[in-house]
This record gives sequence, C-alpha cells and structure tokens, in this order.
Amino acid sequence: MTNPTKFRFTQRAIDALAAHPANAASKSAEYSDTEVIGLRLAVNKAGRKFFYFRFTFNGQKRVIKLGEYGAMTIPDARKKALEMRADIDAGIDPTVERDRIRGIPTFKDFALNDYMEWAKGSKRSWNTDLSKFNNHLIPKFGNRRLTEITMRDIQLYHAQVRQSHSAGSANRHLSVISKLYKCAIQWGIVERNPCAGVKKFQENNAMQRFLTPDEIRRLYKAMDDMNGRSVMTIASLKLLLLTGARRSEALTARWENVDLERGIWRIPHTKNGRAHHVMLSDEAKELLAKLPRVEGSPWVFPGRDPSKHVVDPRKCLDQLMDAAGIERIRIHDLRHTFASLCAQSGHDLYLIKQALNHSDIQVTQRYAHLTSDNLRTAVQSVGNIVSQAIHSADCKEGTAVTAA
Repeated sequence: MTNPTKFRFTQRAIDALAAHPANAASKSAEYSDTEVIGLRLAVNKAGRKFFYFRFTFNGQKRVIKLGEYGAMTIPDARKKALEMRADIDAGIDPTVERDRIRGIPTFKDFALNDYMEWAKGSKRSWNTDLSKFNNHLIPKFGNRRLTEITMRDIQLYHAQVRQSHSAGSANRHLSVISKLYKCAIQWGIVERNPCAGVKKFQENNAMQRFLTPDEIRRLYKAMDDMNGRSVMTIASLKLLLLTGARRSEALTARWENVDLERGIWRIPHTKNGRAHHVMLSDEAKELLAKLPRVEGSPWVFPGRDPSKHVVDPRKCLDQLMDAAGIERIRIHDLRHTFASLCAQSGHDLYLIKQALNHSDIQVTQRYAHLTSDNLRTAVQSVGNIVSQAIHSADCKEGTAVTAA
C-alpha cells in the first residue's frame, strides 16, 4: 500500500514515511500538507526529511527550503509557511526576504564577535557569559540566524536547563540570551526579542543560608584563633560580610578605589554593568586600615604572588566553619547574611537594593519576609503606646474619683 501524497502533517504520519526507493528516478518523494497550502515535505533516498514551501509570485513558480524535519517542528514549519504566504499577499517576494535574512548573523557569530566584544568592556561577569555561550548556548543555537530562533525555542531550552539545573541557573541562562537580543535590537540587527514573554521560574529562596548573630560570633572567634594564618583571605571574608559585596568585587578590590577618610569603596565594574559606591561601616574601615600594604601591589587582598589577588577563599571558609562548629555555607551566603541583617534591623527593601547594587527590586524581594517581622514589631509598638495612654487615662480618672 502506497502512502497518500496529500495528508495532514502529524509527527506519527511523518515518522511512518519510508525512505525514497534507491532505484527511483527522482531524488526524493514529495508530500503536501492539507492544512497549509504550499507546505511540502520531501523524503530523500537516505530517509532524511525536509520541509519546503512552494508558491507562485508574479507568475513564476518558486520553492524555498524551510528546514529539516526534527530540527524544525511541524508547528514551526506551518508558521513559517503562513508568514511567507502573508508576505505574498502583501506583495513581498519571500525569496527577497530570505536573502535579507541571510545577511543576519548566526547566534554563534553575533555572540562571539559582537556581543562578547561589548560585554568585555561593559560587564564584570563577561567571562561567565562566555562560559554559558561556549558550553551551552552555542551548541544549542550556534548555526541558527538570530531571526530564526523563536519564543517556543527559548521556552523549550529554558525548561530543558531546569531539568538538570536549579531554577536560578535556568533563569540566568534566559537572562543572558535576552541581553544578547536586547543588544541586537539596539544595534538595529533584529526587531524582536524571542525571550520577551518567557516567564522565569520561581526560585526557591529557602535554600539561602543566613548566619545568625551567634554564628557570626563563633565565626569571628575561629578567625582570631587562626593565629595570623591566611590573613588576607580571612580579611576578604570579613569584608564580604561587612559590605554585602560579591566575591569577585571584594577579591579584585584595588587601593586606588578605597577612600577610608570618606568611608567609600568604589567598584568601577559590577555584575549589572554599573559602577557602585559601597558605604563602609566603621568596622569595615577599621578592617581595611589595619591591612598591610604590599609594595608594588595594587590589590587590597594580594595573594602569595603580590602581582595577583587572592583567588578563592572557599577552602579557608570551610576550615573556619568546621572550626566554629557551624554548618558549611557558600561564600555568597555572606552576602545574604549582610542583607538579612539589614532587613532585620528595620531598613526598607529599596535601601537594601541600593546597598547590594541589585538591578531589580524583585531580586531584593527575597528578604521581604525578614522585614515583615520588624513591621509587626513597629505596629505592636504603636499598639503598646495606645494601650499605655488608655491605661494612663484610666489611672488618672480613677485617682480623680477617689480624691472627690
């Protein structure tokens, strides 16, 4: 029984199509979709299947290859064919539009040649972006042109990353892709961002760890008990706790950007691309003032080689936590601890946002539950004042009655 040449394209029907016979005169067998006029599927002798769009423009018959089945889904093929049909109805030759699109760079070319050149001069975390491109994004989207990547592609990739990584990691992948497209739009290369409308996953902030005041006391005691070992590394950990700075910001701090007299530490390049001025507490100023200056080294926390800064305080922090009898934390949790202490001290989220240099208040919102306790305390204090006033009035009235 031979396959019909016209049918509604479905995955089951297309998967069932056999390779075109090796002894056939034609190179491939062609099938038509009954749902979208002009959409074709060609099956060659090797069994590979390709979508095509056949149409007539100004009396001339044309054909455009859309993509290979598998890499291109049936819905995407139909969408592309309908877009071309709309161009024809508007008097636009789809082949001309195709040639224009061919001038648009691939994801790989734009990421490495354009976006990364900008990122290296604008983002402190550019090396993190580069790692995501090389290890994940380019293998996924590399040879596709920027205009060929759809919102559905992004949604599927976002969900795929979530299957093997945390919600936060998946969201950061989405953010990198979105930033790349925002740059492409600003530079007039594309007109739309396929990430627009893709919802981020809810991140589980319960995994964040904050040190309690008692744990901080025990941690400082363990630091003092180290008897002068790892002085610079320990000092860098203290600064992280006292300022809420990111690890890379503290480790790459330069003396030229520290003004102890005014109590300001300037970070020229940050994760969000903006310079940030850190207000130094008296404790932070005292910490920095006591640090030895290594001649010829620009670093606040120089390593064993003075020309380089301390690289990774992870091992030192683990040793300190073990010595203090505290469950191990991540270095980034020192930043969370700073923020939680700010929130518990009654400071509003917008001030905490400024202190942490968050680009979006939604990121700071994770500490909202800590400020609610202070709000409850504040509300209760008003109730106490009112109650005291009422009782005071009752007492005065009772005294007056007794006197009468």
